[in-house]
Amino acid sequence: MNCYDIIIVGGGLAGLTAALHLSQKNYSILVIEKKKYPYHKVCGEYVSKEVIPYLEQLGVSFGEIQVKKIDTLLLSSSSGKSVQTKLPLGGIGISRFTLDQLLYQNAIEKCVDFQTDTVLSIDYRENIFFITTEHGRQFSATLVIGAYGKRDALDKRLDRTFIKKKSAWLGVKAHYEFDDFPDNLVALHNFNGGYGGLSKTETGAVNFCYLTAYKSFQKEKNIEEFNNNVVAQNPFLKEFLKNAQPIFDEPLTIAQISFDQKTAIKNHVLMCGDTAGLIHPLCGNGMAMAIHAAKIASELIFDYMESNDRKRAKLEQEYQRQWSQAFTKRLWMGRKLQAILLNKTMSKLSMNLAIQTPSLLQQLIKNTHGKTL
Repeated sequence: MNCYDIIIVGGGLAGLTAALHLSQKNYSILVIEKKKYPYHKVCGEYVSKEVIPYLEQLGVSFGEIQVKKIDTLLLSSSSGKSVQTKLPLGGIGISRFTLDQLLYQNAIEKCVDFQTDTVLSIDYRENIFFITTEHGRQFSATLVIGAYGKRDALDKRLDRTFIKKKSAWLGVKAHYEFDDFPDNLVALHNFNGGYGGLSKTETGAVNFCYLTAYKSFQKEKNIEEFNNNVVAQNPFLKEFLKNAQPIFDEPLTIAQISFDQKTAIKNHVLMCGDTAGLIHPLCGNGMAMAIHAAKIASELIFDYMESNDRKRAKLEQEYQRQWSQAFTKRLWMGRKLQAILLNKTMSKLSMNLAIQTPSLLQQLIKNTHGKTL
C-alpha cells in the first residue's frame, strides 16, 4: 500500500488547484482522476478575474495562451428582450480542455503524483484514510480532499443526502465556429425550461453550454430537435444555432445535476468545488468558486499539518465555517435568480426592471461573485 500525506480524489479545477497549492510544502500528494488529460467537460468556461491573481501566485501563467478578456454581459429573456452591462470585475474565456491541462502540467512539475483510476471507497479508521480503486490499487493518507465533481457513485457510498434524490436538470455543451461573436462578451439567454451561456474560448471557438429541465427536454427526441424546437425559440439563440458551425462530433452531456445543499465535510473528507456545492450556471462563477474553495482547504491543511497538536475536529469545523462564509450567500442568490428566470412572468418583470435600473443588475452580479483573492 502506498502512503501519502494528502490524497485528492478528482483532478478538476478544485483538485488541481489544491494540489498546486499544497505542493508548496514538502508533502507527498496524490491526485486520483478518472480520465487522462486533456479532455473536455460540460462547463461554462468563463473564469472570473477574482481568482486570476491567486492562480498566478501558484505559478500558473496564461502568457502563451490567447485567453479571451471578457468584460461585458448580455442577458436576454426567452422572448428576446435583452439588456447589456459591463461586468464589475470581468473574466477570461478559456476551455477546460486547456485550463485543466495547464494546471496538470504545473502540478507534474511540482512533483505531484497522479493515478488515472476510479476511487471505489474512502474508509476512515484510526485517524487514517484508506482508499481502494477500481483497478485494485490501495492507498492511505493523513488527509483526503474530495473534488470529484457534481455527482459520483462515491456520494452513495459516503451516504450523502443529496444523492438520494432524483435531480431534474441536464447540462449540454458544445463548441462552435461563429466569428461574429465578440471576444469580450459573455451572453446568457433564457429559453422555455432552461438557459444557456455563450462565450469565446482561447481557440476562438464559441462555447455554448446550457442547462435544462428534464420535463422540457423529454418532449423532444434528441438534442438536435430540442435545440431547433425549444432552445431556438429565443431569437438570439435561433440566430446562433442557424449560423454557427459545430466543432464537436456530438455535444457533451451530464445528467442528474443537483443544486441541493451539500455538506463541505463528509466522513472527515474535505469537499471542494462542485463536490461541496454547485452554483447555478447563470451566475457564471462556478469555476472561480472551485478554485477559491481549494485555496481555503489548502491554507487550513497547512495549519493542521504544521501544528504540534493536530486536532482534526478543529480543522473540519473551521473549513465548514470558512466555506459557508465564502459561498452560502452566493449559492442562495443563484437559486433565487434561477427561480426568477425560469418563471415567465417573473422573468419578464425582472428584465424590465433590469433595463430600467442598470445599477440593480450590477448589484446582482456583485452578489454572485467574490472579492479578488
